[in-house]
Amino acid sequence: MPRSKSPRKARVLSSREKYRGPAFWVTTDEVLEPTGIRARRDIVRHSGSIVVLAVEKSADGPRVLLEKQYRHAAGRFLYELPAGRIDEGEKQLPAAKRELLEETGYTARKWKRILHFWASPGFVAEAMTIYLAQELRPGTAQPEDDEVIEIQLTPLKKAVAMVMNGTIQDAKTIAGVLWLQCQNQSGSRKP
Repeated sequence: MPRSKSPRKARVLSSREKYRGPAFWVTTDEVLEPTGIRARRDIVRHSGSIVVLAVEKSADGPRVLLEKQYRHAAGRFLYELPAGRIDEGEKQLPAAKRELLEETGYTARKWKRILHFWASPGFVAEAMTIYLAQELRPGTAQPEDDEVIEIQLTPLKKAVAMVMNGTIQDAKTIAGVLWLQCQNQSGSRKP
């Protein structure tokens, strides 16, 4: 008799919402996982985020648009790529274009989806998608009331050094910068 395939997803036996805020909500789930493990899982739920790897060509190589802003959860200022939550009913690319404009004032003529990953899948259900934005045009930023953001175009070589020496500590930014470095080194697929 052929073995039946095990399920690919957990079976949710019960789920209770423990907290709901403007940016995320938390559930406590009792699940039967595909491995046969029955467990309680506390999950931070999120609508998903987009990240923008905005790149400007220059004679000395690509320059990456970085933001510096205070992050209370980290207790420090961080260098980051522009990013934000996908609003209810919003598609990823329009969200990316909105966030780039709001946070930096820049717009871009060329857009390409390059990476998709889970922020911290042990307990956070937030998927992140990075878009490459090229042919940048400066404009006026439109930050939210609680955002104070400094922006800078940073040579890729310097951004990679900032990753390697620990100056850039934000995971989505590390992923985007190192992706661009790999693309730049391969030469076969220029961004």
